[in-house]
Amino acid sequence: MKVLGIIPARFASSRFPGKPLVDLKGKSMIQRVYEGAMKSKAMSKVIVATDDQRIVDEVLRFGGNVCLTDAAHQSGTDRCAEVARLNPGFDVVINIQGDEPLVDPNQLDQLLSAFENPTVQLATLGIPTMDESDLSNPNRIKIILDKDQNALYFSRSCVPNTYHFKGEHLTFYPFMRHIGLYAYRVDTLIEISQLTPTELEKMESLEQLRWLYYGYKIKIVKTHIETPNIDVPEDVEKVLQFL
Repeated sequence: MKVLGIIPARFASSRFPGKPLVDLKGKSMIQRVYEGAMKSKAMSKVIVATDDQRIVDEVLRFGGNVCLTDAAHQSGTDRCAEVARLNPGFDVVINIQGDEPLVDPNQLDQLLSAFENPTVQLATLGIPTMDESDLSNPNRIKIILDKDQNALYFSRSCVPNTYHFKGEHLTFYPFMRHIGLYAYRVDTLIEISQLTPTELEKMESLEQLRWLYYGYKIKIVKTHIETPNIDVPEDVEKVLQFL
């Protein structure tokens, strides 16, 4: 199985402009993500996908592979699809978050192991670690699974509802939190990039609900590995402490 790792990296982040280039103890964030991804045993090639020449220049500086993509893309999935089309010959694409400089290659390999099953179209990660604050936090995405470990639904709300189990729900039900790392078979990635957005995904602001709406199955791979990401400037200090 030939796996293409793609790291979408935008310069114009609304909450932290230019964050792929932030210095983290002598290396840019995008360099740390790239080097971490390259340690994956399952990866055949890694490419940074960006819409900004400054990021292109940085990746070339440290010797990485980079592709300048269309600035009109609305999501990292669309950016990955463009790069996949330009790089034929791969079986699976993994979309690696460009804001996780401490990316764990073992986590990437865990996700890619799902594709040993030839019926898997899409896969993502879930972590069975949840507390009360996570249940009420709309930035902690919750997943409902079926008996085959495929996603039934993703939500920013607490699902399932805890009304009947106040004070006991965390021990009664195996709540699971989503980790936003995705992998796709190449033909599936091309297909989902052409789907029309839906009202459901707009309500939750979760792109993966579009895929479920149109009938795609998303395999959930359980992990206990979680690494901190950088969303806002205040997150930099947290990552520097890990480094």
